[in-house]
Amino acid sequence: MAEFVLSAFADEAGGGLLSQIEALKANGLTHIEPRGLDEGNISDFTAEQAKAVRRQLDEAGIGVSAVGSGFGKIGIRDGFAPHFEKFKQCVENACILGTENIRMFSFYMPEGEDPAVYRDEVFERLDRMAEEAQKSGIRCCHENEKGIFGDTDARCLDILRTFEGRILGVFDPANFIQCHVETLPAYEKLAPYIEYMHVKDCRMADGFVVPCGKGDGHVAELLKRFSKKEGKRFLTLEPHLKVFDGLQGLEQNGGADSVKEEFEYPTNRAAFDAACEAFRAVLAEAK
Repeated sequence: MAEFVLSAFADEAGGGLLSQIEALKANGLTHIEPRGLDEGNISDFTAEQAKAVRRQLDEAGIGVSAVGSGFGKIGIRDGFAPHFEKFKQCVENACILGTENIRMFSFYMPEGEDPAVYRDEVFERLDRMAEEAQKSGIRCCHENEKGIFGDTDARCLDILRTFEGRILGVFDPANFIQCHVETLPAYEKLAPYIEYMHVKDCRMADGFVVPCGKGDGHVAELLKRFSKKEGKRFLTLEPHLKVFDGLQGLEQNGGADSVKEEFEYPTNRAAFDAACEAFRAVLAEAK
C-alpha cells in the first residue's frame, strides 16, 4: 500500500517563502512543490536563489516533493533553445532543493489544429528534456494540462508509454475534467505510469475549480485506487479557489475560465486553509 506524503503549491497561500512555510506547517503539510515566490517563478531561479530556498526550508523542516516548473508551457512553434537552456538550470536547482522530480508539460498546441501534426516535434523536445534530467538523476514528471499535447488521457498514455521509465505521470483530475475527460477511466488507463497526484477538483458542467469533494473529479475514489501503489507517494494540493499572485503566468488566459471565486474567502490564506480542510475530509473518506 502507498504511504501518502502531503505537499502543496503554497504560493496560493502567499508570495513570500516564510508565509508559505507557515501555511504548510499550520495545516500539517510536510512538503512543498515550490512554484511562485516573491522573487519570481521557480523556473527562473539561479543556483544561488535555489540554495537560499533550500536553507530556509531545511530550517523549517519542510521537504520538496517536486519542482513546480513551467517547462513545456510554451507554444510548440516557439523557439525551444532558450527554453531548454533554462531547463538545464532547473535540473541543477532540483538537485540543490533535494528532490528527484521536476513537474513539466508537453507544449501548447495551436488553437484549432490537430495535435497529431506536432507529435514528432513534441516528442523530440521531451526526449531532450528527459535525457538532460537523467544525467543528474532527476525525473521529468508530465502533468496533463488543458491546451497542451498531453491534455487527454489518450495522448498522455502515448507520452508515458513512449518514454516509459524516463518520463513519469502526474495525474491532475481537474485538468482532465476541463478537457471533458472522465477521471476514473483516465486513471485506469494511466495508473501504471502515475508517480504522484495533484489534488484538485472541478465541475464538468462549467469547468470551474471547487473544493475537493465538491466537483466531478471523484477525488476520494481516485485516492483509494492510488493508495494501492507501493512506496511513498506525494499528494500535492493545488487549491485554485481564489486568484493569487502568479496565476497570470500559469495558464494561457490567466486562469479566468478556471478560477471562479464562487466560495467566499477574505484572503488567499483563508482559501488555502479551506482547501486543506476539504483535502483532509476527502483523505478521510478515501480510507
